[in-house]
Amino acid sequence: MIIVIDAINKHLFSDLLDEMFLLRGRVFGERLGWEVTIENGREIDQFDAMDPLYLLGLDEDGEVISCVRTLQTTGPHMLSDVFSSILDGEPPIRSSRIWESTRFCVDTARLTRDGSASAIARATSELMIATLETSRDAGITDIITVIDPVMNRVLKRSDNAPYDYVGSVTPMGKVSALAALLDCTDERIERVRAFAGISGRVLATEEEVLALRAAARMRNGQGNHDRKASLPEPAAVLAAAHAPASLQLSAG
Repeated sequence: MIIVIDAINKHLFSDLLDEMFLLRGRVFGERLGWEVTIENGREIDQFDAMDPLYLLGLDEDGEVISCVRTLQTTGPHMLSDVFSSILDGEPPIRSSRIWESTRFCVDTARLTRDGSASAIARATSELMIATLETSRDAGITDIITVIDPVMNRVLKRSDNAPYDYVGSVTPMGKVSALAALLDCTDERIERVRAFAGISGRVLATEEEVLALRAAARMRNGQGNHDRKASLPEPAAVLAAAHAPASLQLSAG
């Protein structure tokens, strides 16, 4: 289940955004060792103040397990203002039809608690599909994304290989970084869907996510017991969000 959060609906999902910043802190600050600012465990930078568009992946309890941030390239963005060394002196790409995708990460620690690597592959593929579909539907033709070599291999394995690269591979913390280009075409989306075995929709509505979160709070004793009967069961919410998507994914 993927929820799209932007300037219009972020007031409804401030708790999810907080979970996202904590996840980014764990991944980019602790695991990857990137030179990012961490405060109270949260990784937040100047671009988060620009009302970007976020896509957040949620598990069956409505908790954040993956995330990505997108920004227009016509204004300030990471490749032009932070990772410009990748460009080797070349000017950054700027177009109203190209979005920058950054801070793509998956909570691998949480998803492997049951010992299943397929959960990571599915969460990654769902987030890729949702990002491409959301971009395509907004009239975006291409995504430029700053990734590390591991993510580059993940993209290739999931039949989502970049069609081109910009600049060069540059050291960044414990890993290296590079800028890749992905077209937001139906063909690319179908390739990723076929790889992951996902045939249904991956994007959830605001109502579905709010109901899922409310149901989770009820189970944890944080909600009003009197409202419980009026809320859909989490399984029903997930079924509606993913139907008729297959629940099986082979880790390629």
